[in-house]
Amino acid sequence: MRLAQSVLLPLELGLSIEQTARAIGRSNGATCTMRTRFGKVATGQMSAPRSKRQLRNRANTDLDRERQILDEVLPDAASGGVVVIPQIKPAIEAKLGKTLALSSVYRMLARHGWRKLAPDTYHPQGGSQTREE
Repeated sequence: MRLAQSVLLPLELGLSIEQTARAIGRSNGATCTMRTRFGKVATGQMSAPRSKRQLRNRANTDLDRERQILDEVLPDAASGGVVVIPQIKPAIEAKLGKTLALSSVYRMLARHGWRKLAPDTYHPQGGSQTREE
């Protein structure tokens, strides 16, 4: 909306850059940059800026490589084995060639559809039969 206002207010109402900046709540420089960028995109001199969501890639490597690493590191887990993340973290780091935070390993697993299926703790007074069910 501010981009449109930075272009239209001076054209339709004859406002200066300073008046336009004050009206849209931006600095003079930011307002001038918005107008200039709009003009360059409209004339084809530059491409439109991509959104931050498109620029972000939080994967440690491309998704196919991550999938391949998980297939190599977790062969028995796919057939119902238990995965203990702190134990597989060094193997994943070795395959990637860099250190990772534990949360990064959890996010990598989540990206590829892995999820926690079994509870890791139980109440001492709980019945084992109920827990098995």
